[in-house]
Amino acid sequence: MLQSMRSAAKYIWIFIIIAFVAVFLFAQTSGLTGRQSVTRGTTVASVNGQKITYDTWLRASQGQIQQAQQQQDRPLTLDETQRIEDQTFDQMVTDILLQQEYERRGITVTDDEIRQAARYVPYPAFVQSPEFQTEGHFDMQKYQRFLASPAAKQQGVLIGLEQYYRGEIPREKLFDQVTFPVYVTDQQLWRSWQDSHDSAQVSYVVFRPASIPDSAVHVSDAEIQTYFSTHTKEFADRPGRAVLSLTTIPRTITPADSAAVRAHAVALRKAIVGGADFADVAKRESTDSASAVNGGFLGRVTRGRFVPAFDSAAFSLKPGEVSQPVLTQFGYHLIKVDERKGDTIAVRHILLPIRQSDSSATITDKQADKLAEIAAGAEQGAKFDSAVKMLHLPVGHVVAIEGDPLTWNGQYVPSAGAWAFQGAKPGEVGDLIDADNAYYLARLDSLTPGGKATLADVKDEIRQRLVGQKKLEMLEPRAAKVASAVSAGKTLEQAARAEGLTVEKTPAFVRTMPVPGLGQANQAVGAAFGLPAGAVSGPVTTDNAVYVLRVDRRVNADSTAWAAQKKTQRESIMQQLRQQRVQQFLASLRQNAEIVDKRKEIQALTRGVQG
Repeated sequence: MLQSMRSAAKYIWIFIIIAFVAVFLFAQTSGLTGRQSVTRGTTVASVNGQKITYDTWLRASQGQIQQAQQQQDRPLTLDETQRIEDQTFDQMVTDILLQQEYERRGITVTDDEIRQAARYVPYPAFVQSPEFQTEGHFDMQKYQRFLASPAAKQQGVLIGLEQYYRGEIPREKLFDQVTFPVYVTDQQLWRSWQDSHDSAQVSYVVFRPASIPDSAVHVSDAEIQTYFSTHTKEFADRPGRAVLSLTTIPRTITPADSAAVRAHAVALRKAIVGGADFADVAKRESTDSASAVNGGFLGRVTRGRFVPAFDSAAFSLKPGEVSQPVLTQFGYHLIKVDERKGDTIAVRHILLPIRQSDSSATITDKQADKLAEIAAGAEQGAKFDSAVKMLHLPVGHVVAIEGDPLTWNGQYVPSAGAWAFQGAKPGEVGDLIDADNAYYLARLDSLTPGGKATLADVKDEIRQRLVGQKKLEMLEPRAAKVASAVSAGKTLEQAARAEGLTVEKTPAFVRTMPVPGLGQANQAVGAAFGLPAGAVSGPVTTDNAVYVLRVDRRVNADSTAWAAQKKTQRESIMQQLRQQRVQQFLASLRQNAEIVDKRKEIQALTRGVQG
């Protein structure tokens, strides 16, 4: 039991973060003084007049970033850091809004409620902890003995639990009020069952806009102006847009590199089969840091949880068996199944990514060092051009959207997109980016801040939308001609052949799934379930194409099977509805709140000081 108490100390960092936010979030603060400097009391944001200071914001975001770094066991990219900062800010705003709502509704929490919750409703991380498990299941008695032990107090666990439940109990009370009453009728349950169990299979002729050149479509300035005027909300709050020049030095993986990693995996498997503990090897060797700290444990899962190659290998193993090296897009895996109960397995793995050999990496690193020496961090954009010319590197021009990951040639480029919106000026060159698959260097060529868009900002985008709409309208008469030929007695195949087209077929599908060739939850899928079997539709226009469909097969849902599971279905859907109502309530709170966000302004000031 003492070992369990010592092990439980690893959860204290969870409560440190919780306690920090609770203590600092509502501290009294001062605002901007008008000076071009940032102090601990500088107001970084306010929510309905309640201020968040720079100190509060920085401590909260840095705490979350440090926590993420510990879990990743590697430096975070700027994209990841920005996402964590945004999520932390959103949570701080939500916490303030909730606190204001508790006060408005008179919702409180007593010490006795906290004690009862801590004793009988364990914090989720404890439920999953091996220290509180007996034969694979959470043991309430072990947990309660730990709470009563001196170690729980000495390690600060009781303080952390109090902070957690002091925030969680009022939240649950509020959400109970928001979601009462929620009920689902039998008719609604049956319709939901039909959506996921009625199936259809169709044949179709498709008319796609790409078959018409853009030059064949005319869009006037007046049409663009009208579209802009009637879609003002859509263009009211747009993210920033940056154009970057990018170059890369790829970390080319050779067959020899892959063979070397596989050989290492084989050697590790031999050691494990020979008696080495799988969990110990995983902690030492696996690069999946999130599972490595738990001996490679991935949890208890059912089929479909992992990528196909991993999934297939894992579910073919017997309990205690260790797989041969399994190759996925992440590298080579050694997989072990601890136990199997029905269709659920408890599984572990060791991940060995495929990387360059030392000799190959040395050549790549030297070239990257030269690139960084010439251009990285330069304020003169011409140095970027000189470097890529001297080193014979490729150059691409990409558009970065604020808040979205940046990709180039199908590859994710970390940090470059976030850097463009963190105070960089056109012409500046960023730092060299050291990614898993390559080195990258970016130059900011132009920057359009986010906010309300002008017509000039979105004119080209609107033109392309209107061109697409007009192409669909031009395709509808062709689709109508095919449908008319079928009405006159021809088969869909004959009518399509007369127009130089072919008939395509879908696999069987249900309303809720994406359908190859048709899309998901659109007019074409609706027509497939709205027509009787054997019927042929008229032109059906979606956002991307025009279709003429024939329903080849229809299978209706089994009402007997539905009735047998109705109780479970009702519980599941009611839980979903409660969650939806809570999300709608939170969105409404935020929409009606007065939120002033000065983070970008503060960031620009701090960058200027650092520069």
